Amino acid sequence: MKNLLFACLFVVGTVGQVFAQDNSEFKNETINFIKLTGSTTAFETAISQIGSMVSEDKKEVYMEEAKGTLDGLYQKMAGLYMAEFTREEIQELTAFYKTDLGKKLANKQYGLAQKAMMFGQSWGMEVQAIAQKYM
Repeated sequence: MKNLLFACLFVVGTVGQVFAQDNSEFKNETINFIKLTGSTTAFETAISQIGSMVSEDKKEVYMEEAKGTLDGLYQKMAGLYMAEFTREEIQELTAFYKTDLGKKLANKQYGLAQKAMMFGQSWGMEVQAIAQKYM
C-alpha cells in the first residue's frame, strides 16, 4: 500500500513539474509574441512621456526603475493572451509577426492606434450631440 501511495505521489509530482515547465515555456513564448507586436514602443513612449516631469539629474535613475516594471507588465499581459489563445495559436501569431508584413504591422500599430483613438473620440462627440437632441 505504501508503495502504491508513493508511486501515485511520484506520478502526480512529475506531471505537475512537466505542466509547470510547459506553462513556463508557453508564457515565455507569449511574452516574446507581445514584444513582437510593437507593444514595447507604446510602453517606452509612455515611460518617456511620464518621465518628462522628472528632473534631468534624476531622469536616468527614473528610466531604469520605470523600465524595470515592464517585466511584471509583460507577465500580466501574457496571462491575458494565454487565456484567449492556445500555445499553437501564439506560435502561429509569432510566426506572422516575424514576416515582413507582420513587422510592418508592428511598426505601424502604435501610430494607427493613436489615430483611431482620435477618430473614436470625434465619433463619440458626434453621437453625444445626436443623443442630446433627443433628451
